[in-house]
Amino acid sequence: MDKLAVTMAGEITLSRDPGGSMKKWREIFGISQTELAEYLKVSSSTISDYEGGRRKSPGIGVVNRLVESLVEIDNKRGGKIRKQLEKEFTPSEEIFDTHEFSAAIKAKEFSDKIMAKCVANQARLKETVIYGYTIIDSLKVILDVPVHEYMKLYGKTPDRALLFQGVENGRSPMIAVKIGRFSTDMKPSVVVLHGIDKVDPLAIKIAETEKIPLLITNKPMTEIISELKKFEV
Repeated sequence: MDKLAVTMAGEITLSRDPGGSMKKWREIFGISQTELAEYLKVSSSTISDYEGGRRKSPGIGVVNRLVESLVEIDNKRGGKIRKQLEKEFTPSEEIFDTHEFSAAIKAKEFSDKIMAKCVANQARLKETVIYGYTIIDSLKVILDVPVHEYMKLYGKTPDRALLFQGVENGRSPMIAVKIGRFSTDMKPSVVVLHGIDKVDPLAIKIAETEKIPLLITNKPMTEIISELKKFEV
């Protein structure tokens, strides 16, 4: 197995929710239960039972087969997801603090956990799922990070929440997200502005244009991290 496959297999095997972790990786690769089942020559219900925790946690042999199948199916499609995941990201911990969840979390549940208020695209919270979050020093990302390095914000997948701290009114973080999308062709699933009560109208407009749920919260960062740690890999 290559490095990516070993990383995936290790996460699933060691996860507190192996089924949820299996589902997360399948969804990241954009592969249906039916397609994966056909490739593995098992029934769709078998995949569903593993992911739903209705079957005993799979052994390492099953996990290896599943991971290798995801990578092989992606390779046949051109390997776009694998290439993205294999990029070596070495973000500065002072600016980027990336966290990955062991299973997908609905954006609405995420919002509730951090006691956030949605100020743009609230309806999208119910249909959005995220696989992790990145805590960002708002000022440093604007001043110190070159645009071409914005991809580091996204960790293993862009299907995540970007949580900006040290925010003044939200304008700069949302401009950074918009500029980053043009340079990386990626955008977050959710943006959180920490420590403010009033958001700049331009920030809201950008969020609405980009169709990104925009949240604000004043819950202490230490409590947010503690709460979300329960869902991390």
